[in-house]
Amino acid sequence: MQTPPRVLTVAGSDSGGGAGIQADLKTMLALGTHGMSVLTAVTAQNSLGVQGAWELPAEAVRAQFRSVVDDIGVQAVKTGMLSSAALVETVAELLAGLDVPVVVDPVGVSKHGDALLAASALDAVRHSSCRPRRSPPQPRRGGAAHRRTGAHRRRDAAGRRRRAGLRAALGPDQGRAPPERRGGRGR
Repeated sequence: MQTPPRVLTVAGSDSGGGAGIQADLKTMLALGTHGMSVLTAVTAQNSLGVQGAWELPAEAVRAQFRSVVDDIGVQAVKTGMLSSAALVETVAELLAGLDVPVVVDPVGVSKHGDALLAASALDAVRHSSCRPRRSPPQPRRGGAAHRRTGAHRRRDAAGRRRRAGLRAALGPDQGRAPPERRGGRGR
């Protein structure tokens, strides 16, 4: 049996399970990868909105990252909620030491319109080494670009690009659901 590709998500937690680390890990499982996580923030949210958000210290983010990368290793990384400029810079510093594909998905606003990214953090994403080396930033519904550009109108296209980016990061035979999960069709 072939070892599944190892993919790391660096993002916040959604207590409602519909976004953040929880959604990333569900997606990774569905795509046949071994999902791993580094938690950057904890939110209290449900179907009504975000009731609170708490950023983890940079030291905790760094320790989680080193623990996973140094022992298990990663073949691709996806970022999500990096709520402050300090966390953006910490994650950028950590990613600079890797030679793997990175998908940067800055989450600025929840689907209910609650801010999850400080303005200074958005500037830090734009100007830091957190910018991906192999794949473009992924505008998405509820993401940082949503509020400014109307990217929600392009969410289907963004989802296709995100899946294609993951496939490109993992190689041609990875990142696809098995044929039986795609209605029995092969490649």
